Amino acid sequence: MTSREGDIIGLEADLAAHLATSMGVELRFETMPFSDLLSELENGKIDMILSGMTITPERNLRVAFVGPYFVSGKSILTKIPTLDGVKDPSEINTPDTTLTTLENSTSELFAKEFIPNARLVTVKDYDEAVNLVLRNEADAMIADYPVCVVSALRYPEENLMALVATFTYEPLGIALPKNDPLLVNWTQNTLNALEDNGELEEMRVRWFEDDSWLNRLPPPGTAPNTK
Repeated sequence: MTSREGDIIGLEADLAAHLATSMGVELRFETMPFSDLLSELENGKIDMILSGMTITPERNLRVAFVGPYFVSGKSILTKIPTLDGVKDPSEINTPDTTLTTLENSTSELFAKEFIPNARLVTVKDYDEAVNLVLRNEADAMIADYPVCVVSALRYPEENLMALVATFTYEPLGIALPKNDPLLVNWTQNTLNALEDNGELEEMRVRWFEDDSWLNRLPPPGTAPNTK
C-alpha cells in the first residue's frame, strides 16, 4: 500500500527493508503495473520482486524464486451477499456474472480456466479493480485472500465482503534474476533466518491481524502526497 505521505508500506516493504539493511545497500522502491514486473526484472531495471507474486512453474522458468514467505489462496471481494457464500467457482460460472482481476496475474488465469463463462475485466492495479466492484460494474474481484481482506477493511461503509474460504494454494515468493546464484542463496538463507527467529511471523501479524496501520492510508478516493 501507499501511505498518506507517499511511502510504500506493507509486509513486502518491511521484508525488503530488512533484506536491504542486512545486505548493507540502499533500498529503492519502483512501483509499476504487475504485468510488467517479470520483464523489468529480466532486463535489469529492478533487482528483486516483492509484490504478492505467486511461485508458478511458468514464472520459475524465467526467473529464480525464494520462499514462500507467505501462503495465500484465491478469494473474492464482493458487495453481493449471495456471492459471499460461494464454495466452488462453478457457482459463479455464468454469463450474468462480471469478474475483475489483475492483468497477467494468476487470478486472471484462474478465472479463465475455472470460470470461463463469466465476463472478465482485467485491470492494471487493485484500486481499479476495487472501484469496479464499488461502482457495481463488476460483481466480484478475484485476488489473493489478503488483498480482498485489506480492500474490505479500507471501505467499511461499502458493505464489502471477502470470501473466507479460498479456492487455491498460492505460495508467494521473492523473484530474483536467474543468473545470480549467490543472491538467490543469500536471500534464501536470510529468509530462513527470519522464519526461524520469529521475525517473519511478527511481520505477518503486524499486517494481517492488526489493522492499526489503516490509519496511515489516505482516505478512499484520494491520492497520497508525492515526495
